[in-house]
Amino acid sequence: MPVEVRIARILGPFLLAMGLTEPFAMPVFAAQTGPVVYLNGTLLFVAGVAILQAYSRWTQDWRSLVTLFGWVMTAAGLYRLAQPAAPQLDAGPGTDAVFLVLIAAGAVLTLKGYRRT
Repeated sequence: MPVEVRIARILGPFLLAMGLTEPFAMPVFAAQTGPVVYLNGTLLFVAGVAILQAYSRWTQDWRSLVTLFGWVMTAAGLYRLAQPAAPQLDAGPGTDAVFLVLIAAGAVLTLKGYRRT
């Protein structure tokens, strides 16, 4: 099984779960302390770098989503490591759009990762 498919099988369900559950946890996120945000940044950074080490190719199909989310997770993790006391996102249309993107990308990656070949 190609590495991008193995990553899609992990990343797809993860993004779906994030996009579907985070809207309900917004009040919890707003109350997080710096150390918790820093820990989250560490996990995001390591996961992003791990994805990029395993697969980092820009193609003209769904596989670029794997690379894109590797870079997004790395950048988001680095930001949270550097700015753990920064305000967290508030609920609103922009945040809702982010959740919809996570759900859509998660659905695509899950379908591509688990489709019969």
